[in-house]
Amino acid sequence: MVNFKENEELNKLNHSCAHLLAQAVKHLYPEAKFWVGPVVDEGFYYDIDLGDKVITEEDIPKIEKEMKKCAKDNKLIKRHEISKEEALEMFKDDPYKMDLISRMDEDTTVISCYSQGDFTDLCRGPHVESTKLLKNFKLTKFSGAYWKGDKNNKMLQRIYGVCFPTPEELEEHLKELEEAKERDHRKLGKEMGIYMISDLIGKGMPLYLPNGYTLWRTLQNYITDKEIKYGYQHVHTPDVGTKQLYETSGHWDHYKENMFPAMEVDGETYVLRPMNCPHHMVIFGSDIHSYRDLPLRIAEVANDFRYEAAGACKGLERVRAMTQNDSHIFCRPDQVEEEFKSVVNLIMEVYSDFKVDVSKFEFRLSLRDKNSKTNKYYDDDEMWDKAENALRNVLKEMKLDFFEAKDEAAFYGPKLDVLVKPAVGPAVTIPTVQLDFLLPKNFELSYIDENGEKKTPVVIHRAILGSIDRFMAFLLEETKGNLPLWLAPKQINIIPVNNEYHLDYAKDVYNKLLELGYRVELDDRNEKLSYKMRESQIKKIPLTLILGDKEKDAKEISYRKYSSKETTTLKYDEFIDYLNKRIESKD
Repeated sequence: MVNFKENEELNKLNHSCAHLLAQAVKHLYPEAKFWVGPVVDEGFYYDIDLGDKVITEEDIPKIEKEMKKCAKDNKLIKRHEISKEEALEMFKDDPYKMDLISRMDEDTTVISCYSQGDFTDLCRGPHVESTKLLKNFKLTKFSGAYWKGDKNNKMLQRIYGVCFPTPEELEEHLKELEEAKERDHRKLGKEMGIYMISDLIGKGMPLYLPNGYTLWRTLQNYITDKEIKYGYQHVHTPDVGTKQLYETSGHWDHYKENMFPAMEVDGETYVLRPMNCPHHMVIFGSDIHSYRDLPLRIAEVANDFRYEAAGACKGLERVRAMTQNDSHIFCRPDQVEEEFKSVVNLIMEVYSDFKVDVSKFEFRLSLRDKNSKTNKYYDDDEMWDKAENALRNVLKEMKLDFFEAKDEAAFYGPKLDVLVKPAVGPAVTIPTVQLDFLLPKNFELSYIDENGEKKTPVVIHRAILGSIDRFMAFLLEETKGNLPLWLAPKQINIIPVNNEYHLDYAKDVYNKLLELGYRVELDDRNEKLSYKMRESQIKKIPLTLILGDKEKDAKEISYRKYSSKETTTLKYDEFIDYLNKRIESKD
């Protein structure tokens, strides 16, 4: 999906269309006053004060009709430069514009505004030449928005839209928006009973319902078993740590604005942990290690808590309470490249299991900015050069096509971010691998080398699924909720054709499948077969069994796959073989 903010042509077009929206609203509602109308990633919006009027679905077509009329008038869009005094006089009856003008720099002497026909607005620009270039637009949604984002201020009406140079581009984008809406994990999560959010619990704090927790547990078991095969040892650590722990790690100085407020208990200061690395450093430091013991791979599926602004929380994608699939590899410097390769291979294997096209992965080597004037990065040029060159060498040796990005590293070291292309929208970072020479030093970690001397290990931080919560959102949107059999919360739904004649056989099949460990349900309600079949499809259950006279007499199983109208009949043992093969192949 296009990013309107970054695309120069679309930015100018949508900036101009925001003014077209304001002009049309002013025609329809003369009392309207306007706050700001910026271009954002997904198009444009305008915040509008309509007094007591609240925008509804019925208003949008009326506004669009008036916008088309304004565009058809083909008014030139003209830039004017006026003095600050003239601006204050021009907008003296508009408290929102007066606020904008009053907050400009004291040395501002010239203010720009743009006019199109009977409408003039403050704006830096630039804009297109004429309103006729703005005819390919669509208003996409609307909502309430507090003035300046402050809940103590008045609620304004925010109207969003998009604009394109051609009708074909607009139509294509609207199709993508519709597809994105159908794939939205928040919509699917509600329909499938995956999770819920309650303001009483707290924003960004997901509650997993039975289906969601089943999926969550399946993912946890999968990644835990996979990591054990790769030599990881799993641990379990507390959800809190002392402030001193994060001061030692360096997170307190670099990350505290992303933490929840500290708690005072028995004279000590505790925080909800935002990440797990300090706990794992302490575990490693609790014992003496020989060079022969390394690499030591410590892994955990751990609860973490990070402060997100309430407005930034989004379903399972942006949360305040998350579960991280996390690990820290403690190794000797001569083992770094081999361990790094092993992690990249694990990433490729895992995502192939989820049928993600790994050939479309983008690899970003995230580096520090040497010229950064902030205290964002640990100040040790030798450490940074060594770490960045080590990752660069491995990526070249593995023949991975990567690009470098300055000022994207963690404060303690460079990292490899793997950008995964989802079904809709831009690529997102899910797996990461980070190299760290700093935290082992901060925690005074050591191992005894072959000469009996103490040496400091190198740590590789890595996340494969990232947070399980965000990965679930990715999976739901990638599959449209049509999860493969091995992942589906409910794998099989059994429907007897007639409860009076077929329920006993259906119960027998249900109990056998349940004993074998399949996630199965029996629909024995006194409803029509067609109704129960349709509901099974809505729940996106991979297999629906229909058991009637034929199946009962022959001890057979008739089933339909999700979204298919074709019925397949197998002997019971053949059906079990079919299930096992599908699960084994991750189909």
